[in-house]
Amino acid sequence: MAWIGTSGWSYDHWEHVLYPPGTPAARRLDLYTREFSTVELNASFYRWPRNTSFAGWRRRLPDGFQMSVKAPRGLTHGKLLLAPEVWVDRIVGSWHELYDRRAVLLVQLPPAFERDDARLDWFLGRLPWWVRVAVELRHPTWNDEAVFELLGRHGAAYCVMSGARLPCVLRATAPFVYLRLHGPDTEHLYGGSYSEADLSWWADRIREWEAGGREVYAYFNNDGDGHAVRNARTLRDLLARRSG
Repeated sequence: MAWIGTSGWSYDHWEHVLYPPGTPAARRLDLYTREFSTVELNASFYRWPRNTSFAGWRRRLPDGFQMSVKAPRGLTHGKLLLAPEVWVDRIVGSWHELYDRRAVLLVQLPPAFERDDARLDWFLGRLPWWVRVAVELRHPTWNDEAVFELLGRHGAAYCVMSGARLPCVLRATAPFVYLRLHGPDTEHLYGGSYSEADLSWWADRIREWEAGGREVYAYFNNDGDGHAVRNARTLRDLLARRSG
């Protein structure tokens, strides 16, 4: 199965694209869930929400909806995964509250963070088995077979990336694939809109992963001008047509 959505949902510039003009911010999530079945929460990177917030999302999200959550920058960019136990405890408590609406915990490491197998291994070993995790490894030193094997031992997904100056490595290391589409602009992250040809290519890759028995989570992060919404719609429709 393929889950297609966007990174975040509350953007003023999505009026006329996903939200009617004048839609209050508090109503945006409800409208979002009418069209998409998954979302990646990005605000958690800047400030980790309280457990009550996760419990509230669980009540609001419809049956079958899946929410992925980006790990806090205090863990990934501040501590660089060192001594992760306090953050792991907080994440696990929130994951309990989200319960059957939870999808994947995204751990995005900074682009200057070079390969450190022991540190990544220790962090992943602290997570309970039932927390599905994807790791976005932006520094090219991580692109090594030993790292892919490490992720596989923990059942963690290598985050497949599309974006300016990011390595695009098509590797599946877990029973699911996590794909982040940061925009087709070759110079600036989060810029531009994918062409239908680009999205057809990604649809083929998703179908290949599905044929291998893997679930796929794909999130568009090129939010400017509503490109993420339009691209997610197109990719979803391409997959639906090919299934038909």
